Amino acid sequence: MTDRRDEKESQTRHRGAVYQGGSEAVFAILIAAGIGYWIDGRFDTAPTFLLIGLAVGFAAFTLRLVRIGREAQRKSLSEAEETGESTSESKR
Repeated sequence: MTDRRDEKESQTRHRGAVYQGGSEAVFAILIAAGIGYWIDGRFDTAPTFLLIGLAVGFAAFTLRLVRIGREAQRKSLSEAEETGESTSESKR
């Protein structure tokens, strides 16, 4: 029974970390675009810095999602090794 509870807690933590990472990725775009918009308004350069902010935010978004994917893959591979499962990905 304790093993099941530990497994559920582990899954809940993992889901929470993925949700947090996804939120951070989305907010990266919004914050960078907002800063670009503000700079454009301040220096009357519309839409130059807004577009730069969107590009920077999208790059941060992409990097965060790649990191989340790597963490999830690493976790699933370590769980597969713990249970003794053999997958084609773990042999790479």
